[in-house]
Amino acid sequence: MDDKQILDLYWERSEAAISETSKKYGKYCRYIAFNILHNDEDSEECVNDTYLRAWNSIPPNRPSVLKTFLGKITRNLSLDRYELLNAKKRNSGQMPLILDEIQECIPSLDSTENIVEEIALTDILNRFLSSLSLEQRKIFMRRYWYLSPIKEIATEYDMSESKIKMSLFRSRNELKKLLEKEGISV
Repeated sequence: MDDKQILDLYWERSEAAISETSKKYGKYCRYIAFNILHNDEDSEECVNDTYLRAWNSIPPNRPSVLKTFLGKITRNLSLDRYELLNAKKRNSGQMPLILDEIQECIPSLDSTENIVEEIALTDILNRFLSSLSLEQRKIFMRRYWYLSPIKEIATEYDMSESKIKMSLFRSRNELKKLLEKEGISV
């Protein structure tokens, strides 16, 4: 079933929308949640919450790209769950490593105080991503959006882990330079 048909099911308030969403995007959403949480039960709960959140927001929203819409919901729910679990000291995973890697080239949340600055930052990040080669962009997104382990990225793209690390290092440095050039303190 294509995305338009699935969205139509949501608009009709048909419960089949959830099952069709699960069939088409369940594995994708579980992948995102598991890379953040590293726990099957918590990941599955976030995926189920994703379906509920989609059900509650479609309508009135009609996302232009359903996969991205669901991925963003799953990622946000999983990050929220990670924070909760981390506060209880019962979780580990890629999050601390990834935050350490990228902290030097992203502005702190305190420096992005209003919506105008957030929009400018989004524009800069989009320009940065479009300036990367397709390979660099895929590696960067896999690491910092999907929170994939370096070993997994290396295996998927048939590269050495050191090559992945070097690509990420160079991309982070390019991002840091661009942000500084644009006057965004990091």
